[in-house]
Amino acid sequence: MTSVTVVVPMTIRRRGGRKQIIGPDGAAVRAGDDEAGVASTRGDPALVKALARAFRWRRLLEEGRYGSIRDLATAEGVDRAYVGRVLNLTVLAPDIVERVLDGRAPEDTTVTRLPDALPPAWEDQRRL
Repeated sequence: MTSVTVVVPMTIRRRGGRKQIIGPDGAAVRAGDDEAGVASTRGDPALVKALARAFRWRRLLEEGRYGSIRDLATAEGVDRAYVGRVLNLTVLAPDIVERVLDGRAPEDTTVTRLPDALPPAWEDQRRL
């Protein structure tokens, strides 16, 4: 078995609190610019982060890593009520999740503005 080492000259710079990769030609490389399958999003970063947390936390609960929302909240260092509110995002209709990730959700769509208990029917969610 042989190995190959590939060296790509690049620089990592911090811009606006985020790290940015600068390629050998001096141009910034954005996520999704390549064909390596890197996903990008235009959605509200706070809401996208909440969605990612929601599905991760649901998986952790389903796998039995935590016995309750309270245990999960303690381990994550967040309030139990926040965990419950964020977990509600996992029942959103798939097209609503897609709109959030694409940045097409209404501007007033935030984790705190969503109802504590989302309607289970996706049609009712869309009307909200």
